[in-house]
Formats: sequence, structure tokens, C-alpha cells
Amino acid sequence: MPGTTSQTPDGAKAPNGRGPRGLARRLMFIGPAVVASIAYMDPGNYATNIQAGAGYGYALLWVVLMANLIAMLFQALSARLGIVTGRNLAELSRDHLPRPLVWMMWAVSEVAAMATDLAEFLGGAIGLALLTGLPLIAGMAITAAVTYGILIFERGGQRRMEIIIGAFVGTIGLCYLAEVLIAPVDWAATGMGLVTPRLPDTAALTIAVGIIGATVMPHAIYLHSGLTQARSAIRDDADRARVLRWSNIEVMLALSVAGMVNMAMVMMAASAFHRGHSEVAEIETAYHTLSPLLGSAAAGIFLVSLIASGISSSVVGTMAGQMIMQGFLRFHVPLWLRRAVTMVPAFGVVAMGVNATDALVMSQVVLSVALPVPMLALLYFSMRPEVMGRFAIGPWLRWPAIAGACVVLTLNFVLLAGVFGVSAPGLG
Repeated sequence: MPGTTSQTPDGAKAPNGRGPRGLARRLMFIGPAVVASIAYMDPGNYATNIQAGAGYGYALLWVVLMANLIAMLFQALSARLGIVTGRNLAELSRDHLPRPLVWMMWAVSEVAAMATDLAEFLGGAIGLALLTGLPLIAGMAITAAVTYGILIFERGGQRRMEIIIGAFVGTIGLCYLAEVLIAPVDWAATGMGLVTPRLPDTAALTIAVGIIGATVMPHAIYLHSGLTQARSAIRDDADRARVLRWSNIEVMLALSVAGMVNMAMVMMAASAFHRGHSEVAEIETAYHTLSPLLGSAAAGIFLVSLIASGISSSVVGTMAGQMIMQGFLRFHVPLWLRRAVTMVPAFGVVAMGVNATDALVMSQVVLSVALPVPMLALLYFSMRPEVMGRFAIGPWLRWPAIAGACVVLTLNFVLLAGVFGVSAPGLG
């Protein structure tokens, strides 16, 4: 039978009536999905969404919607795993899977963590560089210092970090609400783009895979199971069922906000750039083009949201990296060393002079290729009664989850076929 947890973070009580009551009691369990949701609004999303909107208008909105629905399902399953078993996905993989497979999963996850940090550091650094006029490498150094400072607050408890990340989520959401109100959005085209699946060409396929990689994040799947594994003092299955209901509601709300922010990014880019500026493919160009098209307020809001995204997602990425390493290897490294290991590739890319936005988009493709590893592991454990007890997922969750994983695997296969020169049928 799945294990139980005995203590909640920062003094929260069990869902069985002890501690605060009513709304206050429910609010204690809001936090894990909010933290995970920042991964779905990181700077990699900015790069892929700007390219999608500028190059294809509203045509790829359906990809954003599909990716968000898949993300909701898998984040809910990740939270479920932590709540029911009291363990996170990396720990369960280490204890139940063959050792060579565990090493492979850890290696792929570390590559994904580096790709994640590349996107997050570049995004925050680009925003700071544009705001202050500093070189990009200086912006990265400032981003590194600020994120490390925020991470120190985690020593005060998980709840404190959830409140800080929640403030960043709110900032990004308000910024894009303002952007949609400023930009002359074509709402009819938006509706058609959401419900009409099509990929105009192979370049659109690359962007679509990047959107999937930027939206459904490998490290967020690992992290969510860890954030919920000791969330409440669960005594029995009735408690588990109640916490699961609250968790599912939180996932739907938090990921809905993230999905709307991503759609707003595409809509803003489509509205501002698609007609007359479809060549806009870089964050820097988007910022400089926004001011004459939509005004300095729109450009300034864009920068604020980008900096908030880069800093907060970098914090969450480090939290996930720590959890992944400890889960797979039972090995803890100092926070500063963990931060340094995943920062090195990002600084290397900038030092070599690689185009920042191109690096952002390719990092999202790397994440999409790495994504099947945690997705398939999560599916495997979620379906096993010996791990999940009576909370093992049934057909009504199993088949949509399998379908979502198949979508990601198929897109990845078609992308890799294109990279190796095999034509992808059905495009054009």
C-alpha cells in the first residue's frame, strides 16, 4: 500500500478537519501547481510563441491549446503520484526500474535541466540587457545572482517559495492581459486558429515541437510529484481522495492561467508582427518593433514580463534539478554548485556568440525530445496498482494520457526524421 506522510510544510494540517477550516484550509493546499506552472511561462515560450505568431499568425494556436491540455493531464498525474505514494517520480524510478535505465533517465534529465537553464538565463539576461543597456553576459550574471538570492528563501520553508513564485506568476499574467488589451487582436482568427489543426510547412513543424517542449516541461513533471509528496498529513484513502480533488482543481486553475498567457503571447505576436513584420523571430527584434507599432507601454510591459519569467523559471528549474539529482542518485550537492553546473552551458553559448533566440528555440526542441522519458515513467507508475493502490489510473485517464504521450512521440519522430533528411509526409 502506498506510504503516508506525517507532516505538512510550514505547519499546514491534514485535510481531515484539523487546523484552519473552510477556505483558509483549502488555501493551504494551493501552491505546488502554481510553482510548476512557471515552467510553462518561461523565456523559451517567448521565443517559440513569437516565432509562431509572427510567422504564421494565429494558425498555430491549436498547438498551444493541445500542449496545454497535455500539460494539465501530466501535471495532475505527477501531483497524484506524490500525494498517493509520498514519493517523487525520480525516487520511484530509482527503486523500481533497472539500474541501466535509471542512469539513462538521470543523464537525459540532466541534459534537459541544462537546456532549461539555457532558456531561462538567456531570457532573463536578454530582458535585463534591453532594459539597462548592459552586455548580455552581464545580464546573465545579474540573473544568476538574483535567482540565487531568491533560492535562499527556500530555507524558510516551501510555503514562502510558493508565495514568491505566485507573485511572479501574477506579474506575468497581468502583463499579458495588458498586452492583449493593447494589441488589436483578430478574435475571429483566434477562434479559427484554436480549432483548426494544420501545419503549413516543415518550419511550422519545428516551431510546433518547440511549443510542445516549451509548454510540457520534463523538469516540471518531476518537480510536481516532489512538491506534493509531503504536502499533507494523510491518514487514510479518504484523506488522499480529498487532497487529490483539491490538487486537480489547483492544476486546472494554474495551468489554465499558464495556457492563456501562452495564447496571449502568440496573439500579441500575430497582431503586431504577422502582417508586415513576419520576419520578426528574435526577442530583441520583437521588443524594438513593438514600440513603434503598439507604443512604448507595450514594449515596456513585454520586458517586465520577460525578466519576471527568466528569474522565476530559473529558480524553479534549480529546485527541480536538486530534486532530480537527489531522487535518482541519493546525492545532495550544495545549492551554489547545482546552480553553477546548469549555468555553464548558458554562459558558453553566449561566449561563443550564438544567436540568443535561436538558442532559446533549439533548447525547447531538446526539451521536447527529452520529454518522453518522464512522461512514460509517470504513465508506467500511475497505472500500477502495486504502486498506486486503488488510485491507479483507470481507462478514463489512462487512454487520454497514452494519447498525449503518443502525440509528443510522433512530433518528435517527425522532427528527427526531418533533421536526418527523411521527408515528413502531410506538410505543405
